[in-house]
This record gives sequence, C-alpha cells and structure tokens, in this order.
Amino acid sequence: MRFVWAVAALVLATVMIGAGIAQRTVFQVPDVVSETLPLEGDAPFVLIDGEVLRAQPGTQTLSIDGDGEVVAAYGRTADLEQWLSPTEYLRVEASAEGEPTSDMQKATYTPAEGAEAPVLDPRGSDLWLDEFSREGTLEATLQLPEGMSVLVATDGTAPAAEQITVSWPSGLTTPWAGPLIVGGALMLLAGIVLYILALRHMRRSRGPRRKGSPGIAAPEPEAIEGGAEKGVISASPSRLRLSRGRRALLTVPALLTVGALATGCAPDAWPEFESTPTPSATESVIIPEGQGAPAVTETQADRILARIAEQTAAADEARDAAAAAVRLDGPALAERQTSYRLLASVPDETPLAPIPASPRTALLPQAYDGWPRSFLAVVEEASGSATVMTVTQQDPWSDYKLNHLAGLAPTATMNLAAPYVGAVAVLPNSPFLVLPPNQVATAYADVLDKGDASPYAELFDAASDPFRAQVAEKRAEQLSVFNQTGASTGQLTFAATPGAGEPVSLVTLDSGAIVAVTVNETDSVTPVNEDAVIKADANPRVSTLAGATQSKTGFSTVYADQLFFFVPAQGSNEPIQLLAYRSNILDAKVVN
Repeated sequence: MRFVWAVAALVLATVMIGAGIAQRTVFQVPDVVSETLPLEGDAPFVLIDGEVLRAQPGTQTLSIDGDGEVVAAYGRTADLEQWLSPTEYLRVEASAEGEPTSDMQKATYTPAEGAEAPVLDPRGSDLWLDEFSREGTLEATLQLPEGMSVLVATDGTAPAAEQITVSWPSGLTTPWAGPLIVGGALMLLAGIVLYILALRHMRRSRGPRRKGSPGIAAPEPEAIEGGAEKGVISASPSRLRLSRGRRALLTVPALLTVGALATGCAPDAWPEFESTPTPSATESVIIPEGQGAPAVTETQADRILARIAEQTAAADEARDAAAAAVRLDGPALAERQTSYRLLASVPDETPLAPIPASPRTALLPQAYDGWPRSFLAVVEEASGSATVMTVTQQDPWSDYKLNHLAGLAPTATMNLAAPYVGAVAVLPNSPFLVLPPNQVATAYADVLDKGDASPYAELFDAASDPFRAQVAEKRAEQLSVFNQTGASTGQLTFAATPGAGEPVSLVTLDSGAIVAVTVNETDSVTPVNEDAVIKADANPRVSTLAGATQSKTGFSTVYADQLFFFVPAQGSNEPIQLLAYRSNILDAKVVN
C-alpha cells in the first residue's frame, strides 16, 4: 500500500508540473494587444485623440516609425487643437464601434490683418506637458487621463510618420502556473520520500517469519556443523538501512528542482490577492463650475522656469537684449535692457542677479482655457530669500515670458489654491476688490509721493510695508545731499506714476487677489535760473543713459518698481498689503 501512495504522489506531481509548464508555454497568452493606426496622406502633423489610446485599460505604448527625427508630445486636447489651427492635420479618433479612424482636418486659424500665420515647430513648445523625440523609431509609454491627446510630427513640414502602433498590456495572466509548478515539485518530493519509506519497509520485512515448535529449543549456531546456520538467510542490519548521507543525497535533487521551478516563474504566474484599503480622511477640493483648467502643471511650470533661467543667463553673458526678449517681457525685460546698456559703458556697474528657477516653493496657475494665460511662482534662493514672479503666454505658439519679479517680504503670506485647481484672473476694472487692479499702481504712487496725506493712504498697510519707508528715506537723503551744493542753482523733485502695461491679478482662497503692478519713480534735477547748467558727469549711469554730461534744462532719472500686493475683497476691513518689491534704474533723459 505504501508503494501505491508513493506512485500516486509521483503521478500527481507530474500532472501538476506539466499543467503549470503548459500554462507558461503551450497555453501562454499574449502579453500585449496591439493596434496599427490608419494613416492617410502625408500630413505633417497627426493628432491622436485620447479616446483611441484609452481603448484598452492600462498603460499605452506608442511606437512611431518615421523618417528622420520623430517627435511626440502630449497635452490637453483643446490646446493641441488650438496649436494646430493654422494648418491642416490628420486626426485619428475612435469611431462609434471603438475602432480608430482618421480624417484630415482643415486649417481654421485666420491671422489678423497684416499679420502672418505662425510657423509651427513642435520641438520645445511650452504648451506640451511632456515631449519625446528620437531618430527613426520612437517608443513611449504613456497613461493619458481624460481630456489629453498626443501630437506626432517631425520638423513640421515632412510627413509625420510612416506607421504608428499602439499597444496595451493584455491583462491575461497565468496566475496558477506558479502554484501548480511549486505544488507539483513539493508533491514530487513527497512521492520520493514515500517511495524511500516503502522500500525501507519492504527490505526490513524480507525473509521467513516461521515460529519454532513448542518445547524444542533452537540449536545454537555453534552446534551446527561448519559453524553456519542452515535454512536461515541472514542479512546485516547495516545493509537494510539507508545512511543519513544517502538520504540527504536523495532529497537534494528534489529540493533543487523546487528551487529551480519556483525561481523560474514570472510575477504574472502567481495569483494576486487584493487587500481592502483602509479609508482615510482627505481634504475636499471644490472647483467652481465652469472654471477652466490650470494653465500649467507643476512639472510643466518647473520646466518653463528652468528654460527662462537658462536662456536669460545666456543673454546676460552676451549682454544681448534681443536674446533676453525671447523669455522676458514687460518690466522684467526693460530693466535687463537698461542693465546691458550700463554694463557696456560703466566700468563699475554691477549686473543684475540671475533669474532663479529652483527650488520652487509655490505655484498658482491661472485657470483659463484661452489666451493670454499666466501663472505665479515663488522660488527660494540659496541665500534664503524668496522671489515671486508672474509668467505669461500670449498665444498657443509663443513661449512663456517672465514679466514681473520681486523679492518676497519676510512677513508676507499668501493663501493660494492648489496648483491642480488654479485660480481665475481678476479683470483689470473688477469692482469686487477694495481697489480695482488697474487702480492699484496709481493709488500706491500717490501714497509714495504724499505719504499719509494721500487719500489712498488708509487703504494700504503702512506697518508691513518696508518699501514705502525705504523710498521716503532715500528721497530725504538725496534731497539733503543735493541741497548742500545745488540748492542755489537747481531743484530736485520726485514723482511716482503708474507703469505701462496691464496688471496681472489672480484670485486667492480668501476671495482677495494677488496683483502685480509697476510704478515708475522719476527724480528730476532742473535749474532755477537760465544761466545755470546741470552736470551729470559725476553720475555715469545718468550720463550714459541720457547721452549727455550736462544740460541747461536738467536731467530726469526713472526707476521701475515691480510690486506685488494682496488686495482684499470688497467689503473687507483688511488693508492692502505689500507682498514683494524690487526697484532698478530704468532710464535717464535730458529734460525737454
């Protein structure tokens, strides 16, 4: 019976191991499901709708064969459509039956009168959430959420691709292959052990088991002639037992078989057991109905800031204002243009500090589906100081440009929405704030000139405004120095006016807004009589920018103040708070 159990175990082991190996070989299912997309014509751009990529569950692997450099980028579908509007392109989308179909789309963009249509080059656009490129064949693994699509192109003129294939994991696994193989190996080991035990038992039980006759004593072995016992088969006990070493040798191959079979099974050869997650409290975020998508993601914003910093650093090194204009605009560009002029002529002129890019500590993108669109970012520098900046993209084909930046005040706080929610922009003339954004610069300029006598003074928090105190102190010092030598021949006056350009305003969580504006401060030195001459040779910055060392009409010097304010909502008892400030010389002229 022992041999029966051993044989049964061995047979069952063979069946189990064979079934497990068959699942991984003969009955092995495909790892992926592939679909070749229909490409008609030689369109330079192919837009693959996200629904095509999400036709199967799991990640999507995009394989693109092309001639030359192949570029693939993904972003919001609406953004891709806007970017492609000046040209025709091939759109691949899912039919009602779920099959991919392609259709050529016509150009819908009409340039303004006198303007030219933008030249489309997909490489390096700030609009993409991510971008991939490779010569010849490109393969990228994606997992696009709802509302995203993929753009495929080369250089914007050659055909986009020769073949595009999308593949997904099949999801078909062999979860019982591993257990069958390992279980069969263990059963094989058990069968071997049972067989050894059965063999041992058989050998111990070999030979006659006759009982001697009652009353007749068995003869002693010595009494038998020849010293040997006849009719009795003798065997040494050592021959009936397997030594420990031999038993170990018999079990080693079985153990090696178990290990080899177990380690050879892939992860999908084992069943997965789903655990029930423990619910935890999460912060609820309510997005207002109809609010647009955030202009940028955090990864996208970091990439844009790095590009701005890198390209501006190259422009600083070359002192090239045209190169700086690629990534700067508004007051941020104006102060750099002035700096390059001074660096070229004034030996002791100190260059402006580089644009910081990381580490970014805060991000507030505008929630808007159109253009222009902006975002606000705060970057902490190595010195411990923080810089707040606003960055704007004018249209889908333009790069994001930095237009305002300033140093964050030590006591400044901002109550910002999460980056994945964003914030709507405040209209320049919005009546929902204690002061419309387009009046903030005018009001603050009046406060700088008149102090507490200004009718706007009570709207601003003077206690938390170090810049206002610095301006007053600087003006008093300049006036004192001027009066020591020039009071009899000239006069020094100060005036602050709102800078050019619209303010950038984004709503905060406390119903107020962060407003970025520019104020221009002008210092004018003019003569008080016709015979007086105002000299600027002692001030190389003024004489360089004005192009003269002396003037009978005087000189005026303009400083650009980049300012960030928190403006509370209408009806709030809170004052307007200055959050960040920065001031640099902008220009100098001969007074007309």
